[in-house]
Amino acid sequence: MIPMAVLVERYWREISAGLDRHAIPVRHFVLHADQDTLRGRIAGDTVLGPDSPFRLRYLEPYAEAARTWLHDEAEVVDTTHITPAEAALRIAEAVKG
Repeated sequence: MIPMAVLVERYWREISAGLDRHAIPVRHFVLHADQDTLRGRIAGDTVLGPDSPFRLRYLEPYAEAARTWLHDEAEVVDTTHITPAEAALRIAEAVKG
């Protein structure tokens, strides 16, 4: 498992093609939440604090990627109403099954 955020389609194509050339199997999961939920999670973060310019800067690029290509390329796990543990379990079950 390699967690990473790829919001540029060209980069995703390059990464996935490179892995494919080396016969490395890929299961691409996107952990999704709507914009209001994401903003709320950022605002309530007690570790990085509510004013995380890094994360706030990527909200719209994520929304654009999700609308245009990202969700078509991945198995989307909607985390809007589930806990991190539930999201992890869903992915583990998908990989096992």
